[in-house]
Amino acid sequence: MNNILSFLEELAANNHKEWMDENRKRYTEVREEFIGAIDQLLLELKKYDPALSAITAKECIFRINRDVRFSKDKSPYKINMSAFISPEGKKTMGPGYYLHIQPGECFLAGGIYMPPNDVLKKIRQEIDYNPEPFTAFLADKKVKQLFGSISGESLVRPPKGYAEDHPQIDLLKMKSFIIQHPLSNKEVVAPNFISKVADYFSLMLPMHQYLRLAMENE
Repeated sequence: MNNILSFLEELAANNHKEWMDENRKRYTEVREEFIGAIDQLLLELKKYDPALSAITAKECIFRINRDVRFSKDKSPYKINMSAFISPEGKKTMGPGYYLHIQPGECFLAGGIYMPPNDVLKKIRQEIDYNPEPFTAFLADKKVKQLFGSISGESLVRPPKGYAEDHPQIDLLKMKSFIIQHPLSNKEVVAPNFISKVADYFSLMLPMHQYLRLAMENE
């Protein structure tokens, strides 16, 4: 991961096409290194999350090119490398495991980000009818120690159909369900990095199983 961090640091200082063209070979090499790391990570994740059995690393990795059509910032490239691992890869509305590599701003996360209204409605229904598996996961001592509390945008008022005094009103107000953990550059370049990330991700499985089950609701 050292090569990846070094490349991204230089890219951040030279975010233009001319520099990328001159360093295209380096980019190809660090991209292949990142793909290899995600391949290793998938091997570990598939041991405990069989829903990932058919997915490949290339289906999980985001492009480095930015979509600048509607942005004031016209920098052509992202200054990070990232992957979203789910049964459908990065192209999903469901929950998954996210790894973000950026010098000084590395982190991992899990959960579901801004699901569409029909999916959000199903998750809220599951929280209303069957909150215990989710609340027990969030109350787990190790989960709280590593990830803190759940984060994401939240409604100011209760969603339609739910009372303000509902025992799970804080969860019901959520529009995303995310947990995350920061990673230092030192952790990222350590020999045990992939196994450590896999251990963090393994703790997220009960949440992902709960959210997947909720999405299957009629």
